[in-house]
Amino acid sequence: MIQIRPASPSDEASLGRFGAALMRQHHAADPRRFILTDRPEAGYGRFLVSQISDPECLVLVAEREGEIVGYVFADIEPRSWRDLRGPCGFIHDVYVHESARRHGTGRDLVQAAIGWIRSQGMTQIVLWSKPGNENARALFARLGFRQTMIEMTLDEGPSEA
Repeated sequence: MIQIRPASPSDEASLGRFGAALMRQHHAADPRRFILTDRPEAGYGRFLVSQISDPECLVLVAEREGEIVGYVFADIEPRSWRDLRGPCGFIHDVYVHESARRHGTGRDLVQAAIGWIRSQGMTQIVLWSKPGNENARALFARLGFRQTMIEMTLDEGPSEA
C-alpha cells in the first residue's frame, strides 16, 4: 500500500535520486533543451529539501513499506505578466519509480498536490509535460488538465528544417 506524506530532511537522498532520474529523462529526450549537471542527485536532493520549510511550496513523497517510490513538488506562484496568467498553483515535478508505476501512485501524488493547492485558495493549477511522455499526459488529462501552451525552443546552429 502506498502512503503519501510530506517530505522530511531525512528523505534528501531519495529525493535526490528521483529528481536526478527526472532530470536525466528530460535530458535524454532533448539534450539541447534540458540541462544535466554533474552529480545531480546531491543538488536536486538539496534543492527539494530546501523547499520543505517554505509555506508556499509542497514536497510530498510516496512511500511503500518504508521505501520512497516517488515524489511531487509544487508551489504557489504569483501573477505573471510574462506568462499571461494570474496567481496559480504550479506542479513542477512528478516522479514515480518504475516499480510503483501503473498502480495509482502518480495519480495519488498529483491529487494530493491539487488538494494542497486548492487549500491555498488557488483556482488554477498549471503543469508542464514533455512531448513523448504520453502516459503522464494521459494521467493529467484524466485528472482534468487541458493543454494550453506548446513550448518551442530555438538553439544556435544549423536549422533541422
